[in-house]
Amino acid sequence: MLRIAVPNKGMLSEPSWNMLQEAGYRLRSNSRQLVVEDPDNGIELFYLRPLDIAVYVGRGTVDVGITGRDLLLNSGTEAVETMGLGYGASTFRFAAPNESDIATLADIDGKRVASSYDKLVHDYLENRGIHAEIIHLDGAVESSVHLGVADLIADVVSTGTTLRNAGLRTFADPILHSEAILIRSPRLAEGNEELKILSRRLKGVLTAHNYVLMDYDIPVEKVSAAVAITPGFESPTVSPLHDSQWAAVRVMVPRAQVNKLMDDLYEVGARAIIVTALQASRM
Repeated sequence: MLRIAVPNKGMLSEPSWNMLQEAGYRLRSNSRQLVVEDPDNGIELFYLRPLDIAVYVGRGTVDVGITGRDLLLNSGTEAVETMGLGYGASTFRFAAPNESDIATLADIDGKRVASSYDKLVHDYLENRGIHAEIIHLDGAVESSVHLGVADLIADVVSTGTTLRNAGLRTFADPILHSEAILIRSPRLAEGNEELKILSRRLKGVLTAHNYVLMDYDIPVEKVSAAVAITPGFESPTVSPLHDSQWAAVRVMVPRAQVNKLMDDLYEVGARAIIVTALQASRM
């Protein structure tokens, strides 16, 4: 039975639960449940603190988990990233006071840096030959400069509003681009059959989120032009219609490009263009 850890709370929790549910797995029935067995699918689900998931996967007996790339790298464990899950995107960056002269990585040398991700920051600076004192704080690091604990901070940045309100500005290149990821234990073989099934199901959910099914009719002499616009994965399905001058095309297209593709198809002669959402897929 595959042991899977998911966030019990926080930004990554609900999207993780939704993805697993869409992949056909059983979730808990109430918020007090921390362990759920799903014998039909051969999994045992553990609801854990997001900060701890990489540790349980890397050092404990949990086989796989869903966490953030930043949390994995900060854990110092040997858990392995298996695949990105397409949500929970964030950027990890340095930020200094607006009035400060700290503007480059070199300026950090000898300074105090406050962060909840002290290992990640330490390793990043050390690899670049920069020596700084890393001040560990569990949260609200943007207050550390104003309260005299640090000279600058390193933190997750989404919109930047919190930093601006604290009188801070980002500088230098991002330390890391993070997102929700699936990780596996170093003891679990990459080719493990249960892991392959889980990965395949999650990829199917991602495909269903990111693609739609498009059907349209097109004059036979325009099929090549239409297929060039919507090439699909391997190739579109092209079927003859009762009127031999027309063909029907069925193809998967990126959800984000639907309206532009419909406009382009209409221009080359496609008609009866219909878009259908995908429930699930296996690619």
